[in-house]
Amino acid sequence: MGLEKEGLRVTPSGGIAHTSHPTTLGAALTHPYITTDYSEALLELITPPQRDKGQAIEFLRDAHRFVYEHLEGEILWATSMPCLLAGGEDIPIATYGRSNAGMMKTVYRRGLGLRYGRTMQVIAGVHFNYSLPEAFWPLFWELEGCNIALQDFVSESYMGMIRNLQRFGWLIPYLFGASPAVCKSFVHGRSTDLQEFDASTLYYPYATSLRMGDIGYQNSLEEGKGFRANYDSLDAYVRSLTWAIETPCLDYEQIGVVEHGNYHQLNANVLQIENEHYSSMRPKQILQGLEKPSLALRRRGVRYVELRSLDVNAFEPIGVAEEQLYFLEVFLLFCLLNDSPRIAATEAKMINANQIRTAHRGRELGLRLQQKDRAITLRDWAGELLGEMAPLAALLDQGDPQAPRSGALVMAQERVTHPDATPSARMLEEMRTQGEGFFDFARRISWEHRAFFAQTPIKEERRAEFERLAQASHTRQRELEEADDRPFARFLEDYFAQS
Repeated sequence: MGLEKEGLRVTPSGGIAHTSHPTTLGAALTHPYITTDYSEALLELITPPQRDKGQAIEFLRDAHRFVYEHLEGEILWATSMPCLLAGGEDIPIATYGRSNAGMMKTVYRRGLGLRYGRTMQVIAGVHFNYSLPEAFWPLFWELEGCNIALQDFVSESYMGMIRNLQRFGWLIPYLFGASPAVCKSFVHGRSTDLQEFDASTLYYPYATSLRMGDIGYQNSLEEGKGFRANYDSLDAYVRSLTWAIETPCLDYEQIGVVEHGNYHQLNANVLQIENEHYSSMRPKQILQGLEKPSLALRRRGVRYVELRSLDVNAFEPIGVAEEQLYFLEVFLLFCLLNDSPRIAATEAKMINANQIRTAHRGRELGLRLQQKDRAITLRDWAGELLGEMAPLAALLDQGDPQAPRSGALVMAQERVTHPDATPSARMLEEMRTQGEGFFDFARRISWEHRAFFAQTPIKEERRAEFERLAQASHTRQRELEEADDRPFARFLEDYFAQS
């Protein structure tokens, strides 16, 4: 397993930082663990794959410590929803140097801003990357009695996991959602049905995760463009993404691609590249060089999955708790081992409706979701799922005196029974108790996290490791820039011609 955690660099007063990505952290293009996402100010900290959850947590904690040693007066924003914003044009797009690969990343982000607005792109999250041990798959393959090749079985099993994650994925924003409110500057005068919490804050009273609701970047943005990712099989998924990447879109053609040598976007198609498609979980394969992700999946199948629906946990200095990871392990295995039929169009609509309803109203007493052909309360459905997961957690906990997976299910059931125990409810209650709006709450918590890392300095050997990686990343970026032998237009042409 591995983690990817995003967080905005902000000024002491709480505005988005306009400084460049600190060179002492390394080159964002080539550093394996410290990079940027959409904005130059949006840091992304990545752990290497780990078998032990505690090691992943500790690595992420050390990465935060190292980053804070090199932030001059700035802080990392502690929540998913962003800091005080002065409109989209005030958000600096990430830059990656003058190599073709670096230019491609910047132009892609430029296109995202023009297509969807820059504000939406600085919402932060935590991604959970997960794969089963390779020794598991031949045993599972034999037990299932499948007559397809092992690699095909692995890929289709992961696709089944993803379909079930979509069916049951509303449980994650309910349990771990931590974005029930947002600074008014985020909507920047746009009309919404959000309610006023105070003069500076908008919210829904029973919201769990506005990030996963319809003010975040959701697949609804693609409706009307003839595209919906198909998760029936790996082949269907790759074909649907390939169609979107190769099919022109009138709306984006009106933006234009290149003008006087300046690129506005990579192309004018429904998707510029695969990553533009938002989903709560993605099938992934490790890329070889500048290989297209869809091509890597077609060639070598699914290597791991990336769960993308976790909000940044404001009550944890690194944005995620170890207890969450134990729960996610059980949940994903539950999704893998249960039957997972294909998702018909009617079920897809129910899945989207359940997610939005949970994101906007998840803690509302008696809230009902749609389960196949019946309405069921969120509380009852969650209880059913947790009950079905309990034997799996107990099996995995055998020999572990602390029984962390079963304990994580107990935590989850407590939040189902008592919605006030959820992070979203705790945030709103603390805002009320402290007399704070969202911005003041988030800024205070961010400063508390900075103080936490200042009190626990990084170990010297880990600091030396990060310093070595930073230096090596700068060297690697220079090598890429010096090795470029094609104009950018030809580079893009060759990239998209891969087959």
